[in-house]
Amino acid sequence: MQPAYSVIFLTTATGAGYGLLALLGILRAMGGLPDDRAFGLFGLGLAMALISAGLLASAAHLGRPERAWRAFSQWRSSWLSREGVLAVVGYGPAALFAFAWLVLQRNDGLWPLAGLAATVLSIATVYSTAMIYRSLAAIPRWHHPLVTPVYLVLALATGALWLNVVLIPFVDGHALSQAICLAAVAAAWLLKIAYWRAIDGATGQSSAATAIGLGHLGSVRPLDPHHVRDNYLLKEMGFAIARKHAARLRRLTHLTAFLVPLVLVLLQTVTSGPLSLAAASLAAVSVSFGVVIERWLFFAEAQHKVMLYYGAETI
Repeated sequence: MQPAYSVIFLTTATGAGYGLLALLGILRAMGGLPDDRAFGLFGLGLAMALISAGLLASAAHLGRPERAWRAFSQWRSSWLSREGVLAVVGYGPAALFAFAWLVLQRNDGLWPLAGLAATVLSIATVYSTAMIYRSLAAIPRWHHPLVTPVYLVLALATGALWLNVVLIPFVDGHALSQAICLAAVAAAWLLKIAYWRAIDGATGQSSAATAIGLGHLGSVRPLDPHHVRDNYLLKEMGFAIARKHAARLRRLTHLTAFLVPLVLVLLQTVTSGPLSLAAASLAAVSVSFGVVIERWLFFAEAQHKVMLYYGAETI
């Protein structure tokens, strides 16, 4: 599949933003975060900036952005529509959460429920984003049970690492956030390895013969050439990345999205001051860069079954 840069930015930015917002909501309700208004402003501001920037970037992928509102009407059957509805609805609890923290300085009574609601809606939105791809049976590498867990845990990992950065000026050595970072990054790494092994070891179940149901009559081949020139399907669905390039990019993902952040967070646990801040910041930047590469590969390595018409043997 042809990677769409606007969608890559959408999924990486909103993933980090929703991961950060979810952690702020639940940790604030537990009393595990500083009450400082400046910390709330930086944390919530970064989360909402990432979410909003990602959602706005998604419009660049639309042929007619002015008709984007129509997507919201299909929430009963479309995961893309559900994602849009949840993203918009999520601004309500997030605004109440921010109002209670930044204006009222309250974290008692019913006010923590606003943060918890923002957490639930953040998780639901990322889940809906993942299900847009997970639900597509025509693309076997997306129609895989590990796709959704990878999206969710990567969102948690990126959000946790950015929360870790924001915390340092206010709490030098926040053990809980560091533990969440280490656990989330390690879990995401294991899930991604499992996903890559699964798709590499999978054998294509579909062919031209199974597509038209005439395989029992013998081999199936086209009588005429498909097209005399390139078309939209060949450009969008027929994009393929060379195996050597995919292997190189996977190694880079292992390094930047998982190994480097783990090492830097471990370094942060035994340091303080500027060195701790530098380690946390580099870890957050590294994981964000790594997830962009991971997401690019997620699209580039996908194969659409429509390519059976254009000569693919099996998919």
